[in-house]
Amino acid sequence: MYIAITFIIALTAVLLIFWGGKVLLKGNWFFGFLRGALGLVLLGGALLIVLVALDVYSYRNLADEHGVGTVSFEKVDSQHYKVKFSDEDGVSQNFELRGDQWQLDARMLKWKGPLARWGIEPAYRLDRLSGRYLTLQDERTKERSVHALSQSDHGVDVWQMLRGMDSRIPIVDAVYGSATFLPMEDGAVYEVRITHTGLLARPLNRQAESALNAWQ
Repeated sequence: MYIAITFIIALTAVLLIFWGGKVLLKGNWFFGFLRGALGLVLLGGALLIVLVALDVYSYRNLADEHGVGTVSFEKVDSQHYKVKFSDEDGVSQNFELRGDQWQLDARMLKWKGPLARWGIEPAYRLDRLSGRYLTLQDERTKERSVHALSQSDHGVDVWQMLRGMDSRIPIVDAVYGSATFLPMEDGAVYEVRITHTGLLARPLNRQAESALNAWQ
């Protein structure tokens, strides 16, 4: 479905490029300034639409609840952990987190109105992994750690644009989905799953279960 949406956006860009080029290359340059300005506007609009399409394409379709990856921990020192995040495609990233708890965030696009009625599912993109201290004093004084899991590489961030419009777009909402903060523990492994309401994290081994029981 998202490939089809990207294709439609790209087709719109191609049409704008065609119309913009036609206006600029037309032999009769009467009203040339206005014609040239219009052509440049159309070409600029086409470029913007292409960048939007590339950013939308980076999101994944969310049809049903499924796993998005695992998070494992190796203790380096007090409130300091090496973290390995392996996504659903088997690609691993290594980070260091400071604190007592961790959280994974995702960006979500939730369709409304006709698009929702047509059965277009929400889309998501993993956003960041962060650590948190339990005490307010530690939060204020100790080193914080937040790591990006993905980013917009084409100069256009559709999700941020939608957030800045404050839900004035009637067909889509840009929202955060976050896993609840869970304890970090040496050797602990968690699975992260995503649903239409956000992210869920579950312990996968004894160390994670023990840390979770002690924290609760």
